[in-house]
Amino acid sequence: MSGTDNSIQISNTQSARVGEQRLTDAAMPMVNERLSALPRNERDAMIEQCETVELSIGDILAEPGRPVSHVYFPAGAIVSLLATVDDDTTLEVGIVGTDGMLGVSLALGVDAATLRAVVRASGTALRMDAQNFRRCLANSEVMRTDLNHYTCVLLTQLAQTAVCTRFHLVEARLARWLLMIHDRSPDDHLELTHGLLAEMLGVRRSGITTAAGILRQNKVIKYTRGDITIIDRAALEQASCECYRVVAETAAQLLPPTDSGA
Repeated sequence: MSGTDNSIQISNTQSARVGEQRLTDAAMPMVNERLSALPRNERDAMIEQCETVELSIGDILAEPGRPVSHVYFPAGAIVSLLATVDDDTTLEVGIVGTDGMLGVSLALGVDAATLRAVVRASGTALRMDAQNFRRCLANSEVMRTDLNHYTCVLLTQLAQTAVCTRFHLVEARLARWLLMIHDRSPDDHLELTHGLLAEMLGVRRSGITTAAGILRQNKVIKYTRGDITIIDRAALEQASCECYRVVAETAAQLLPPTDSGA
């Protein structure tokens, strides 16, 4: 759990519009899977209406009850979805990275955000305003079906996070969280402080120190101040609880691998 400044506002991220030149798949540092799931003509039409934004750690992209003005397709950045208990207390309930889209409530006909969205790993995203997104959605049955499936996966992630928080030990929860971040990262190196990990898992920093120490002792990870490197992915999966597997299997069933060249 964490304390936040009550006066904080939704961040205005610095952006670089792609003007007349179309942003191609090759120009993206990482491919967003929800865009890759679209037929090439639809994907190109979507990308033409997007702008590239560089998201920084701590940027707030959504607040509960506020209108969703843009959707984001992360292509390197990772965003935490936070449930707010009050103005000062939050708990992470989901993660959005290259696998997903932020602002999926618009696909359900809901114009306001229900969760706070905060950038946890800096990187690129493609951003589209809500009006253009609704227009593209109305014209694409493939997108509507894909986002319905993605919403189901996201709901599974939220449900398993609740189960994990209530029933599982910190070491297993930490392993699960590291796996989820690793799935959405370009390499094995993660910039994560103990304070951030404690905030995301809703535990004391001392609990993170103990759990991370066990993983390091077992040569699963190595870490220095603010940096964690995954050494043995298979061992990390073994250390995780079944919640990771449940979400991964749901995603594999509903969101099969995409072919960006289709």
